[in-house]
Amino acid sequence: IFHSLQRLPIPTIARIEGLAVGSGLLIATACDFRISTVDARFGIPVAKTLGNCLSPSNLSWIAHHLGVPMVKRMLLTAELIKAPELLDSGYLYQTTSPEEIEGATEVLANKLVALAPITQKASKVTLARLMESNLPDCTELMRETYNSADFKEGVNAFLEGRPPKWLGK
Repeated sequence: IFHSLQRLPIPTIARIEGLAVGSGLLIATACDFRISTVDARFGIPVAKTLGNCLSPSNLSWIAHHLGVPMVKRMLLTAELIKAPELLDSGYLYQTTSPEEIEGATEVLANKLVALAPITQKASKVTLARLMESNLPDCTELMRETYNSADFKEGVNAFLEGRPPKWLGK
């Protein structure tokens, strides 16, 4: 899903109200522009919830958009980051009140559709290819994570509505 969204030949806009967490953050990051409400929060709290990990492709994509220090903060501390901080970093195109978000999204969409679509496509796809070039093989890390007792515990805890008990195994 993320790869398809990244490769659409037209500009895309994510409108975020509330939370963009886990896969929601991945979807928002796969879009070209992000507009959120001022109170929105963003993160990847897998170290707190399921105990899983991101693929090298998804991790590379997010690191290119948010920067390695911010991604480490999200992944290693399971912290949710507030919208104003991500606006300052350039990750968010704009923040608005909940009442103004639809209008702000329409203004940006109208701006984008008035521009040269072939140029937009070439620029967008070239940038996507650059971000995905030279990805390392992390198969053993993915296998270790998804076959771990911690991942099984994370899923069970999530389904049972309780905090997980991590064992490091």
